[in-house]
Amino acid sequence: MAKHVIRRRDQNAINIMAKNVRKYRKEKKLTMLALANIANLDYAQIGRIERGLSNSTISTIFSIAAALDINPVQLLER
Repeated sequence: MAKHVIRRRDQNAINIMAKNVRKYRKEKKLTMLALANIANLDYAQIGRIERGLSNSTISTIFSIAAALDINPVQLLER
């Protein structure tokens, strides 16, 4: 499997999203599996996102935001 290299400036945004996904998920008292099911995403993908290992697409950001009942912008705010 090829290892993806993420540029430093992109990693900052990815880390912000990772922190926010975890924060809002915990506020809603959802497990990663529950969030994955609601967002129609793979459980492992949620784990990678929360660990800052995944550079999410716009559609993934919108799916997670909808599952958390928040505005997608909230996932990207510092």
